[in-house]
Amino acid sequence: MSLRSLLLLSSSLLIGTLLSTPAIAQQDNSSSQSNASSQSQDNGTVEGTVVASSRTSFVVRSDHNQFHVFTFDRDTNKPRALTVGSQVRVDSDQGDDTGSRHATNVTVTDQAQNSGSSSSTSGSATSTSPNRNAAPVPPQVRNVENDIRREARRWRLGARAGVGLNPELVMFGVHSQIGPVMSRNFYFRPNADFEWGEITDMVALNLEGVYRFQHARRGAWSPYIGAGPALNFIHQGFSTSGSRERNISFGNFDYQTGFNILMGFENRRGTFFEVKTSLYSQPAPVLHLIIGKNF
Repeated sequence: MSLRSLLLLSSSLLIGTLLSTPAIAQQDNSSSQSNASSQSQDNGTVEGTVVASSRTSFVVRSDHNQFHVFTFDRDTNKPRALTVGSQVRVDSDQGDDTGSRHATNVTVTDQAQNSGSSSSTSGSATSTSPNRNAAPVPPQVRNVENDIRREARRWRLGARAGVGLNPELVMFGVHSQIGPVMSRNFYFRPNADFEWGEITDMVALNLEGVYRFQHARRGAWSPYIGAGPALNFIHQGFSTSGSRERNISFGNFDYQTGFNILMGFENRRGTFFEVKTSLYSQPAPVLHLIIGKNF
């Protein structure tokens, strides 16, 4: 079996594994093993007390000490400040299996008084409610909050590595992720790749954008697609072996313009797997298999 066939088979198995990843559910702090995440999936409206709030998310404790994590953005209809300890009613959509949902409308039904807590524009805060029977925020919920804050950074750096096929190359690259722009799911992700092979060396500057399907998130993973122009600088040559070694070069770096189409899966913590094809760019590789991370 050829190297190309093995890599294609590996990528197919990888994508299949990610698609079948079991959902990671939150559990509350009681011994009943109830699943707050699945309950929030079944009910688009939640009423309860704000127990934590940050620049991009907040946590509501409903009856029976169940916790619900919500994200919000400029499309969310909400008060300017969400004070910890306030009673709220939250309408939401686009839930995922980690327990996080996107809030569409937030109504304060009872404003907290003298709670001493920070608003939604500050860092995460814990409730100071006098209810001593209330369960503390579970570590699982805190982890989801931290992942949301990391994911919501408007500018992130990242690194990537992988292989190219036809011709076969090994690649290493860096990228930045900017956004969201225009849509809360669209990000601009320019990147630079450096690639080496037996015959072909290449430097590629890719001006790509990616769209993430948040509503299709499976556990901590969300699929995405992307596209963008590729500016490729390619050099080809090889060396012969024998009594007199001779280097054969096909010229200096030649410029080729291509167009990339890609798809992949990204984890909340920034790890991603990606398959990318390049059009109109030969002798650049027509297929890339990439693993990377956003920091």
